[in-house]
Amino acid sequence: MQQPLAPLAPRSGLAALADAPGGAALRRTGRMIVAALAALAAFAPMQAAVAQAPVGRDWPTRPLRLVVPFPPGSGVDIVSRHVAPRLSEGLGQPVVIDNRGGAGGVVGAEVAAKSPADGYTLLMGTAGILTVVPALAKVNYNVQRDFAPVSVVASVPSALVVHPSLPVKTVRDLVALARARPGSINYASTGNGTLPHLAAEFLRLRASIDIVHVPYKGSAPAITDLLGGQVEMFFANMLSAMPHITSGRLRAVAVSSAKRSAVLPSVPTMIEAGYPDFEASTWFGLLTPSGVPAEIVQRLHAEVVKLLAGRELQQRLASEGAVAVGNTPAEFAAYIRSETEKWTRVVKAAQIRAE
Repeated sequence: MQQPLAPLAPRSGLAALADAPGGAALRRTGRMIVAALAALAAFAPMQAAVAQAPVGRDWPTRPLRLVVPFPPGSGVDIVSRHVAPRLSEGLGQPVVIDNRGGAGGVVGAEVAAKSPADGYTLLMGTAGILTVVPALAKVNYNVQRDFAPVSVVASVPSALVVHPSLPVKTVRDLVALARARPGSINYASTGNGTLPHLAAEFLRLRASIDIVHVPYKGSAPAITDLLGGQVEMFFANMLSAMPHITSGRLRAVAVSSAKRSAVLPSVPTMIEAGYPDFEASTWFGLLTPSGVPAEIVQRLHAEVVKLLAGRELQQRLASEGAVAVGNTPAEFAAYIRSETEKWTRVVKAAQIRAE
């Protein structure tokens, strides 16, 4: 008598189903699933390679935001609106201006500093919010830690202007008069701790003269009182001073840039007037939040340099008293450090306090 076969160990999963009625079809399905799993396993290294590819390779794929830390119509806003459409053309995506005024530019800087480091938020920084304000007050951003410099876009020198009634034509004349009449010459500024204030204090300290600070809430009222003779001198932004210099209602005795201004070629620099390293220009520079991939920063830099090379934009900026710059990220970073050190020394020596 034939012995019964020993029972087989129970089969499970796809193998068990394959023994069921219609098992041939199930076996074919199983082979298909196994093949699919093998394909997925082979694809995994490719997927990892894609994940490790440079983040900025396909950037940008959507609109960018350019944070302007002052209201519409301000100098930095005007420059930003010249730059944004041209940058958009180069990148192939819209660059949208986002005006975030408040607290002397601090609000906008904080917004940009806290934005994702994905290359889609940019900041048009200024000399004030990057090098002066941090020396005056505690702010919720650290320029060295929280931002990656791209390039200085434009620089606008100040002109040391005086009322025509003041009997001076040069910085030497002004210093001599101030020494002869200590405490009698009033100088305007656009507010406590602003660049015009620090520039005048820089001169006061370097020349050892006694001049009196009269702060105003902006350039317009300062210019108005200077024209009226209520104050005698002002380190004025070229943008606001040029019409009055041209008309003869104000006299320019020096410019605060490293080189002479193309729109005031006969007026010497403060350096030429005998004050080495005296540079007090308003400048506007493009930055990203720190951590943005280096290839994105380099792409932005290349686009900025290209647009600043355009003759039409150079002429537009020059007509407004500005000079196109376009330096490297490393040069911009070094400039921020040197300007911060300089203005921090002035703030401490002059004992300037934030308002």
